[in-house]
Amino acid sequence: MQSENRPLADLMRPATIDEIVGQRQLLGENGLVRRMVDNKKLSNLILWGPPGCGKTTIARALAKSVDMDFVAMSAVFSGTADIKKAMDAARMNREIGRGTLLFIDEIHRFNKTQQDTLLPYLEDGTVVFMGATTENPSFNLNNALLSRCHIGVLQSLSSEDLLTLMSRAEEFVGKKLPLDDNARIHLAQMSDGDARFLLNTVEYLINANFKKKLSSDSLDTAIQKRAPLSDKTGDEHYNLISAVHKSLRASDTDAALYWTARMMTSGQDPMYLFRRLSRFAMEDIGLADPNAMQMALAAWQLYERMGSPEGDLALTELVIYLGTAPKSTANYRAQTSAYRTARETGSLMPPKNILNAPTRMMRDMGYGAGYIYEPDTASGFSGQNCFPESMQRQKFYHPIERGFEREIKKRLEYWDSLREKLNKAKN
Repeated sequence: MQSENRPLADLMRPATIDEIVGQRQLLGENGLVRRMVDNKKLSNLILWGPPGCGKTTIARALAKSVDMDFVAMSAVFSGTADIKKAMDAARMNREIGRGTLLFIDEIHRFNKTQQDTLLPYLEDGTVVFMGATTENPSFNLNNALLSRCHIGVLQSLSSEDLLTLMSRAEEFVGKKLPLDDNARIHLAQMSDGDARFLLNTVEYLINANFKKKLSSDSLDTAIQKRAPLSDKTGDEHYNLISAVHKSLRASDTDAALYWTARMMTSGQDPMYLFRRLSRFAMEDIGLADPNAMQMALAAWQLYERMGSPEGDLALTELVIYLGTAPKSTANYRAQTSAYRTARETGSLMPPKNILNAPTRMMRDMGYGAGYIYEPDTASGFSGQNCFPESMQRQKFYHPIERGFEREIKKRLEYWDSLREKLNKAKN
């Protein structure tokens, strides 16, 4: 076994579905993949999941379960010519009664034309197609291709699954890992659900000839710790920022701190986070706490001036402030409502009383007639109409009974009551 110049992860690759660790939602009773194996009938399949969760292994095991030729290619290195070459070979296979499973890794990297090239071969059954992707298929694959495939969603392996793999690796090589019990658990956790990372690390540890068992701390020193999964621009990136945003909205400040830390320790650009947090201050807090926006801008500016690590504390302080602030989307709803009404009502003129009259002709036309200068009134409020004369008064902004908006609500109600009294007095 050791004479083979292949990594341990490849040497230990399961040959059958039953040997695969994890992914019970697909491989267990009534799971999508299990039904294919039991029925000896494969369907076109997109396997979507994080790195090292078993996508390629499942495809290989499926091909073997029905005795089909397994043809693998990577969308990173292959193009339309490679697809056509594989299809020609598959046609020859079909003429002698043998099926072909075409597996394309990183299928999301194929452009539209390359994806479309596959369609006729899927239609006529030249191949059974299986693609693997770490990106959300609905974002990156053509609807035409998606409509011809089942989607199998894979999850990161659990720590228990990885500990099982660790024991299998020891049995496979006939040697125990130089780890104490805590370090074994630590290795499973730091592998972050990635079986390939785990087995590569196991292979290194077994071949490194350590003189004594490693503790968790010495394990960190011995190997480079795996950064938490975050692809900065892909699906996982948006999952994490969504978790930050939803945690803040739920006022779950500790969870928001965790997801923010996940993004930062994965190499996320802090400027992206500050932009999203500033947006949150406007949209989800608004006037319930007017200081939230100022806090966001100040923290952003401080980070730009000081950088890391000092600026990291400003980011943490901002997350805590936004998480604990009262929430309101009243200003966002007011904007949406006002914009909708503006589009519906067209080009109505403002009432003449609130128009400037810089020329005599305009004054003769009634521009500015009846305008009341509010600061000169006893109450500082005139109640004059500022909507178009042909339009009913509208209510766009509805403040809530939380935070500073409670005070704004009182002011608006006061002015509404004054307006009603003044209008009654006029009539």
